[in-house]
Amino acid sequence: MKFFLDTADVAEIKEALSWGILDGVTTNPSHVAKTGRKFREVAGEICKLVPGDVSLETVSLDAAGIVKEAHELVKFGRNVVVKIPIMKEGLKAVKQLADEGIRSNVTVCFSASQALLAAKAGAAYISPFVGRLDDISHDGMEVAQQIRTIYTNYGFKTQLLVAAVRHPLHVLQAALMGADVTTMRFNIFEQLVQHPLTDIGIKMFLDDWKAKNLSIW
Repeated sequence: MKFFLDTADVAEIKEALSWGILDGVTTNPSHVAKTGRKFREVAGEICKLVPGDVSLETVSLDAAGIVKEAHELVKFGRNVVVKIPIMKEGLKAVKQLADEGIRSNVTVCFSASQALLAAKAGAAYISPFVGRLDDISHDGMEVAQQIRTIYTNYGFKTQLLVAAVRHPLHVLQAALMGADVTTMRFNIFEQLVQHPLTDIGIKMFLDDWKAKNLSIW
């Protein structure tokens, strides 16, 4: 399963890249706005930094506008995937862009039926927002599992990108179901490597080492 960082914070991306396990980045207008920087500056820097796919989101609500934006976004690099919301006009744009060889990440998905439509239209990725479903007392991971089953049943090439995860357990559940990607905030990325027993173990080893006054040289 690929690990994507859901951010537009370049410092977070650089830190995650230094770990050697970051596969890509997803952004959205809210993330970019938080940086206080111009969109073109942020998008350009991220696309150069990240070797894997970078999702950049459109803001138009009509197919023609989405396609026009997509043509501009892909100029940032070959790793650009155009984020498009799941709606009628979005599906039209996804289909047209797929025919042109431009990849899309269909976003704000909240049902397996929406995901089925996105796959049929030719989406490269589908992004179910599991955490937001949990927030309204729906089982977000169950929806992701339904999508995984449908895509497997029919051999769709659309990749399941589990999004809006709230905690490391969501990441684990995504991996167990065979999700292609999970995208997460940086704090969740950090939590994945943390475990209290690991901290205790490291401290114990170092304390024993110091007590014996040992040296590796």
